[in-house]
Amino acid sequence: MSKPERAFEIRRGAGRQATDHVRLDYEARFLRRKRLETATGRVVLVDLPETVSFEDGDALVLEGGGLVGVFAEDEPLLAISGPDLARLAWHIGNRHTPCRIEEDRLLIRDDHVLAAMLKGLGAQVRHVTEPFSPEGGAYGHGRTLGHSHGDDGHHHHEH
Repeated sequence: MSKPERAFEIRRGAGRQATDHVRLDYEARFLRRKRLETATGRVVLVDLPETVSFEDGDALVLEGGGLVGVFAEDEPLLAISGPDLARLAWHIGNRHTPCRIEEDRLLIRDDHVLAAMLKGLGAQVRHVTEPFSPEGGAYGHGRTLGHSHGDDGHHHHEH
């Protein structure tokens, strides 16, 4: 096993230039300090100055040089479609639920309570397994943080 490498910095959108990568789900891409194992078995110790929301395709900059791409892992989602997507999106947003908005569907993390509510509003809801990269919202890079929209303690989700 090789010696752990440290990463103190993020480079937005540089994942495709990396020689190695990690795949992380939505929750795991919100990190500050974490031990990660890459696809090739390298150990990376992430130690960022603040908690960061990684977007699919960002990269960690290794202390000794080099990049490790960070990509979205497949996870259980709900694909929502229906005749009035804007109305359905409003109801999802009203519950501060992260959502990916596409032309013909909305994607949210699998949640049986929201699925029932959306079906009650006339939506078609399908279970899918895909990478999840929701809209960032007006106040955060890739995160929906609730009403205060600031440094409100949500950074305690370190893993």
